[in-house]
Amino acid sequence: MDALFDRGWAKFPSDETLNPWLDAARTAALDRVNDPDERQVWLQCEGTWFVGVDSLPSDPEGALNGAGPLVGEAYRHAQEIYGTLPLHPGQVSVVYPGYPKPRETETEAAYRYRMKRDAAHVDGLLGVGQPKKRMLKERHAYILGLPLTDCDENASPLVVWEGSHKRMRAAFEDALGHLDEADWENVDLTAIYQATRQEVFETCPRVKVTAKPGEAYLVHRLALHGVAPWEEGADAPDEGRMIAYFRPELSSGNRDWLDLP
Repeated sequence: MDALFDRGWAKFPSDETLNPWLDAARTAALDRVNDPDERQVWLQCEGTWFVGVDSLPSDPEGALNGAGPLVGEAYRHAQEIYGTLPLHPGQVSVVYPGYPKPRETETEAAYRYRMKRDAAHVDGLLGVGQPKKRMLKERHAYILGLPLTDCDENASPLVVWEGSHKRMRAAFEDALGHLDEADWENVDLTAIYQATRQEVFETCPRVKVTAKPGEAYLVHRLALHGVAPWEEGADAPDEGRMIAYFRPELSSGNRDWLDLP
């Protein structure tokens, strides 16, 4: 797991024990993507991104449609490091040709950031109020990505800034470490978050994280990451670039979010 701790992400080779789960997840994901109610909520960016947060009908062990619980080398490694945490219903993130188009209510500056910087972010820092302040509202343990369709690196892959988790950890320690943990979720992190992002853009390499169905990857919870634009000539099926994501929350306090590997 040196790659996860050193680079901020790690890729795992194809694991055939995942195949029954992937088949069930792909079927369930396509049902969700084609459901009018789900599309009304999650089909955004002018039809180029189905966001699908908690859209996969999986249980706390990751099981769905008779397949599961969730298995695979990547998930086992996550469990060894962070324990067996309850899994939320999986996210079904589907990107289509033309991504990104402007998201509804997205400002011109936010759209430029999506285009030029892949909408790079650290999960769990949610925008609160108007103007939005970034606050720690969710404390994820890790990000597990499980591709459901076979695409090349031009079909809007995940991107990660290698080593960014180390810089983010140091910044959040400066901002939060001296405060009572119970107060962390109410601290405005906007300024230090934006400054550290800019430092990351200038010093950390941006890498595309690609994988095929059966392969998987883990991303460090503090790593800056986003989604690359869809490039002309990308090789992907009609279903689009489809990935299932799990981001279980830590059951312990805020300090673990900052201190755990």
